Amino acid sequence: MAHPDPERERHLARQARLVAFVIAGTMILWMGAQWLGGRLGLEPRYAILADFAAMAAFFWALVVTYQIWRKRQG
Repeated sequence: MAHPDPERERHLARQARLVAFVIAGTMILWMGAQWLGGRLGLEPRYAILADFAAMAAFFWALVVTYQIWRKRQG
C-alpha cells in the first residue's frame, strides 16, 4: 500500500473544510433569508431567488465533495 502524500492530504482536507463552511453558511443564510422575507412581506420571487442561490451552493458543494472522494480513491 502506497503512503499518502502529506501535502495532497492537506489540500484535500482544506477543500473539505471549505465545503463544510459553504454548506453550513448556505443553510444559515437561506433560513435567514426565508425568515426575513416573511417578516418584511417581500414578494415570493425573492424567496425563489434565495432558493435558487442555495441550490447552486449545495450543488457546488456536492460536486466538490465528489471530486474529493474520487481523489482519495486513487
